[in-house]
Amino acid sequence: MPTLFAKIWDRHVVADLGGGTALIAIDRIFLHERTGAAALKSLAEAGRRVADPARVFAVMDHIVDTRSGRGDGTMMPGGEAFITETRSACYAAGITLFDVNDPDQGITHVISPELGIVVPGCTLIAPDSHTCTQGAFGALAWGIGTSEAEHAMATGTLRVARPRTMQVRFTGKLAPGVTAKDMILTLLAQHGAGSGAGHVVEFAGDAVTALDMEARMTLCNMATEFAAFTGVIAPDDTTHAYLAGRRYAPDPLPDWSDLVTDDGARFDAEIHIDASIITPMVSWGTSPGQAIGIGDVIPADADPRALAYIGLAAGQQIAGTPVNAAFIGSCTNARLSDLRRAAAIVAGKRIASCIAKALVVPGSSAVKRAAEAEGLDKIFIDAGFEWRESGCSLCFYAGGEGFAPGSRVISSTNRNFEGRQGPRIRTHIASPEVVAASAVAGCITAS
Repeated sequence: MPTLFAKIWDRHVVADLGGGTALIAIDRIFLHERTGAAALKSLAEAGRRVADPARVFAVMDHIVDTRSGRGDGTMMPGGEAFITETRSACYAAGITLFDVNDPDQGITHVISPELGIVVPGCTLIAPDSHTCTQGAFGALAWGIGTSEAEHAMATGTLRVARPRTMQVRFTGKLAPGVTAKDMILTLLAQHGAGSGAGHVVEFAGDAVTALDMEARMTLCNMATEFAAFTGVIAPDDTTHAYLAGRRYAPDPLPDWSDLVTDDGARFDAEIHIDASIITPMVSWGTSPGQAIGIGDVIPADADPRALAYIGLAAGQQIAGTPVNAAFIGSCTNARLSDLRRAAAIVAGKRIASCIAKALVVPGSSAVKRAAEAEGLDKIFIDAGFEWRESGCSLCFYAGGEGFAPGSRVISSTNRNFEGRQGPRIRTHIASPEVVAASAVAGCITAS
């Protein structure tokens, strides 16, 4: 009995290369301005063309300026060349580009679903580790390198070693205020950030099927923090309803009901988590796996290096830890539902006086417009947040805009590595609700 992954893999095998490796057909390729120009330029210099330009898309998202009135400028030193060169290369190759001020611009893993570019059963690659986000649609989506992008554009295929399989089953009902972000942080905390290495992780169980599509994307987004090859969720009626009418989605939508793991299928590894006992989570260290419930204390065996960097101690209560910056954004948690939930918490309130910088960066221009139509921008601005244009922004530090060195940031992003958000920045990752509540309180809290 095959798994969902096996069905997608087998349908895309062009040639078995032996040793567990196959040549796989690639249905969609996404580029961004930080690496897109390099791949397209290398392809052109080799005298090759994009085999099927209709299957390739590019966007300006990683280093674009998110301040109002932006043009081609970027706060990354020397970054403007990445933008202008990617634009020229895309035009020359004849591929679709969502440019800086295009109405459809946004973070790759936000706009691809919004536009119906990703669909169940397809293979989709991009030179970004969080491409696994799109596995929420029952697609096989994974991050690649620049040279792999070049090969896939030229041939429509990619050489891939077949990964192992793992099922992570969340059962039970989530408590009020607990989110998909808390689910994935719980998995990382309980099993370690490297435990998914070499696996396609299928998320399943009634707690997963109860999630809407935006929450499913959050769950799959951080499969890469689990070191997985990718994450995937079987498509269902929720998936179908989300994709209906999207610009690039087939019309009518196909019957994807066979894209499920068959009863009796075997996985190489299985994990079961009771979702009903998950609580709001926050990271305490410098790895996404170093996370605890907000009501808990930092473990006694906590990594001394991580504690030294983050400035906390084993046995310390995480709740009440002062923060002086807040960030709501990223491909993990900057969709409309994320902004709605955060806005509901800060409505009628002000961020604490100790918060030196607080940003809300929508995941796409479409999300920004929708949020503004609902008045969410005004709620955030009145509370003391900056309201920005869409982009990756301070999910990562690109050498330009940043928080003050040494800041302690509560962030809805996906990584809390040393220096991830800037020199000596101490990042605590959590859900948008926790970020909002902590910004108002001036310390880590879930309420």
